[in-house]
Amino acid sequence: MTTSLQGIEDAQTLAQAIVDTIHEPLLVLDAQFRVLAASRSFYAIFQVDPEQTMGRPLYSLGDGQWNIPALRVLLETIIPERASMDGFEVEHDFPGLGQRTMLLNARKVIYERSTITTILLAFTDITARRLIEREKEELLERTEDLLAQQQTLLQEMQHRVANSLQIIASILMIKARAVSSEETRQHLRDAHQRVMSVAEVQAQLHASGGVDRIEVGGYLTKLCGDLAKSMVGDDQPIHLEVIADDGKIGSDKAVSIGLIVTELMINAVKYAFPAAKADARVLITFSSAGDAWTLTVADNGIGRAADLSPRKNGGMGTVIVEALVKQLGATMEVRSSGGLTVSITHLPTSQAPEAA
Repeated sequence: MTTSLQGIEDAQTLAQAIVDTIHEPLLVLDAQFRVLAASRSFYAIFQVDPEQTMGRPLYSLGDGQWNIPALRVLLETIIPERASMDGFEVEHDFPGLGQRTMLLNARKVIYERSTITTILLAFTDITARRLIEREKEELLERTEDLLAQQQTLLQEMQHRVANSLQIIASILMIKARAVSSEETRQHLRDAHQRVMSVAEVQAQLHASGGVDRIEVGGYLTKLCGDLAKSMVGDDQPIHLEVIADDGKIGSDKAVSIGLIVTELMINAVKYAFPAAKADARVLITFSSAGDAWTLTVADNGIGRAADLSPRKNGGMGTVIVEALVKQLGATMEVRSSGGLTVSITHLPTSQAPEAA
């Protein structure tokens, strides 16, 4: 059912009621930008009286404080061309409010039976939103600056650590050549290999920009290549091979794995091939599935004579390997069949077997 309005006064009453129900400040202007109507929220928020507002040009309100250049551009340039504009942002010292950022929405209303046009002008105060956004941007900038500083410090620390490890390794080798005791010389060489294992992790970190996860395959290949150059002699050549998937592991765990491989290789070179063997080899494999991984070091030497069991070769290397395996939360299995195979397995907590 259609209800007809009984005259212009009824229409004005309805229009004013609609305007007053709108939460945001709203003005109705004529073609000369005089105020025809204003919402109650406009009076309340901007702290102006109806007597000082109704019928007056917008630009003269508040002793000309609404004569805002950006507002003129909106009403005099944009609206005549587009008939509407949403989200026109204005930052101004508004009367009764102070410095505010407002979004202005404007609509030109054209009537079918009249040449009169009116403009609806709504205000949305986004000062708090913009303040939060600026604070977020400043916080982000500060965070990025701190991260950049942290990265610089990390790179500097890695550089110093790498230099220190190289110095220590060089001193150990110099001392190894200078001592007369063969036993002492061997201990110094073993210590040199352990230092080089840690140094290789540092080199991998530096090469990968300080990331906290290292690709195990590339790391072990480089480590074992360097170890082979310094450990394997011409009198007993030993072929070292690394087979690894593309799994990655935390840099802290990579240090432990590198030290384990170093110790097991030292053990193999020392004990697995007491006599020359044409096809002597040590195979290092690494496979992973998520957080689960298995590291295996296998040789084709004499087997149990190279066992890591404390009852046979319970030296420093054995103690180091057992401590590192425990630190990694892994388990170690030693098998002897056509050589010696040491497997170290790490399972996530949910998959780890319960202790007997």
